[in-house]
Amino acid sequence: MNTNALIITNSPATAAAVPAATDIHGIKPPIVIPNYWLWLWVALAVLAVAAVAITVFVLWRRKAGQPAPVLFIPPHERARQKLREALALIDQPKPFCILVSDTARLYLEERFDFRAPERTTEEFLYELQATDLLLPEQKTSLGEFLSVCDMVKFARYEPGLPELQALHDSATRLIDETEPQPQPLADAPAATVPS
Repeated sequence: MNTNALIITNSPATAAAVPAATDIHGIKPPIVIPNYWLWLWVALAVLAVAAVAITVFVLWRRKAGQPAPVLFIPPHERARQKLREALALIDQPKPFCILVSDTARLYLEERFDFRAPERTTEEFLYELQATDLLLPEQKTSLGEFLSVCDMVKFARYEPGLPELQALHDSATRLIDETEPQPQPLADAPAATVPS
């Protein structure tokens, strides 16, 4: 009888009625439910970074297309700076005199709109005498200054350190005497002080 029972249980008609041991499956893994809010925040962050990058790029391109602002330095300040630089060359008479005389000529051109660097010293002094740009004493001092500088530049004259310092002082004095004076501000109303 035991054999019959086995046959009955193994028959196809009864196999559907009795579950077999191979029908048991393991536990299914958890289902991942997407977090749509996380994706929304990630997308917004990417868009924000892209917007900032595009804005920076556009501003950079716009600024690159514009020329850099040029800081205006008045002629007398530029001339003083050049004269300070010339002091480093005081032990070399020819380069020193070239720099000091060119500085004085360029200053006069920029300050008074008087064409100085392209002319010879004689032409420059002749045309300067016909103007009222400088006082007579200043014209005389400038003539002596330029004559000594020309002797050093062209006649191989070698002045001593005191004479070179005097040339530097003469150029500095010319700039000090001819620099434009600041314009006074319009009379501002006086502040009233309560008593």
